[in-house]
Amino acid sequence: MEKFKTITSKVIPLPMKDVDTDLIIPAQFMTSISRDGYAQNVFRRLRDKDPQFPFNLEKYKDARIMATDDNFGCGSSREHAVWALCGAGIRVIIGKSFADIFSSNAAKNGLLLVILPAMVVDRLLADAKNEEYTVTVDLEKQLVTFPDGESVAFAYEAFRRHCLLNGLDDIDYIRTFGDEIEQFRKKQEKEWAFSTLRANHP
Repeated sequence: MEKFKTITSKVIPLPMKDVDTDLIIPAQFMTSISRDGYAQNVFRRLRDKDPQFPFNLEKYKDARIMATDDNFGCGSSREHAVWALCGAGIRVIIGKSFADIFSSNAAKNGLLLVILPAMVVDRLLADAKNEEYTVTVDLEKQLVTFPDGESVAFAYEAFRRHCLLNGLDDIDYIRTFGDEIEQFRKKQEKEWAFSTLRANHP
């Protein structure tokens, strides 16, 4: 997983509540056997329906930060929704709230979800209509900085913050304790061998 670095990017606004995972990546496009190939169909139904849908607009091309409203990522637990967004280049989503399972999937795949106060998000969604509008997200300092210089702090789970900053998924994190695990395994083997010897030679 790529290490999370401070990101300064234009913001692609999605002023919608209750965006479910089937809207993010419709079920009929969940055909890949890997994490690749989902970006081309991210928000496919919405993009086909509305030529002015933000993900269709050239002015938001290469945006790495998305802003949205309440309860983003609700619905089914499909991890493919996160893969599709990451494949489309999105590394940060700023919103008012996120569905629990989507939040877990996002953290495990390097997608940072930032919860900010409703007033701040509403302003961000309105201002992001300007293609020159960029913000900076600093996970290490846990700050979002706006073009006017104002910074707003956000909370983030310490363990997940550590993993994102160091580019670690759950397996990678466990592997960082390789030496301790090996020492524990050897200790257990010695204790097992000793207990077996005592049992056979009382």
